[in-house]
Amino acid sequence: MHNRKTKQEEQIMKSAGWVKDGINTKRTKPLGTNKHGALFYLKRDWQLYLLLLIPLVFALIFKYGSMAGLVIAFKDYKILKGFAGSKWVGFQVFEKVFAMRDFGKSVRNTLLLNGLTLIFGFPMPILLALLLNEIKNKYFKSITQTLLYLPHFLSFVIIGAIAYQIFGQASGIVNNLIEACNGTRIPFLQEDNHWLITYVAISVWQSMGWGTIIYLAAITGVNTELYEAATVDGAGRWAKCINITLPCIKGTIVTLLIMNLGKIMGGSFESVYALMNVATTKFTTTIPVLVYNYGIKSGKFSEATAIGLFQSVVGLILVLAADRFAKKLGEEGLL
Repeated sequence: MHNRKTKQEEQIMKSAGWVKDGINTKRTKPLGTNKHGALFYLKRDWQLYLLLLIPLVFALIFKYGSMAGLVIAFKDYKILKGFAGSKWVGFQVFEKVFAMRDFGKSVRNTLLLNGLTLIFGFPMPILLALLLNEIKNKYFKSITQTLLYLPHFLSFVIIGAIAYQIFGQASGIVNNLIEACNGTRIPFLQEDNHWLITYVAISVWQSMGWGTIIYLAAITGVNTELYEAATVDGAGRWAKCINITLPCIKGTIVTLLIMNLGKIMGGSFESVYALMNVATTKFTTTIPVLVYNYGIKSGKFSEATAIGLFQSVVGLILVLAADRFAKKLGEEGLL
């Protein structure tokens, strides 16, 4: 068995251009000459390519194949006439959309809601990860991570129903406690400004567990010798966090920031729709809600597609701008 293993190792080394010369090993081929064609690697690793083919086909069909429908934004689309039978109108649909009163309002609300969620929600996982990393009790640490991460798996429809049970003005648990303490009931979800604050707080609570897990995973990759050297120099816990932990996970922070900036023009339909009501309409008209109202409710597919295309283009521009800014900071860009 040992001799067979030795022969296999010799064959591998020989194919790579290495041979044994007594007790020494030397290379018979210069570096870069041991190249094979694509067919060689396809035959050798066909199982891996087959596994990769499944998500690739899925992405091509459901991600890129559906982009053919973007032509609707440039046509007076009639569902009975189809793509070919509908009249081509160029940019007239976009001109009509940009002139809508609700369009400017939806852009403002989308940027406001997602911007506030990004401002208050992005630093929260970093802070939680730094705090959890300092906890030495592994049982308490595991329980805390689980409790923080669980809301990530909840649909916002469920979260919205729970929110009305907790923050409802008439019979919400929080308002019942406030009234029991001789306070005045607060319209958390029944007044526009209170609704905005409540929405941002719930969105941050729902998403902070996911980021915390990612940052904790990044922190585990920090070289422990750096902490030991800092301890010898007399650095405290917060000094280590600021001068060692944060610089070492800067790449992860920049990556997640770029991903979050890409979603700043969207991603607010389910969360807004689950919490909106007839009493709060000032901030609930966002771009995804507008697409739903025009496309699903009203059947105006050209207008809905044009709005969605505008949203995607702006999101792409933000991602490219953030990636360019990251490269200037010395980080490796994503695109």
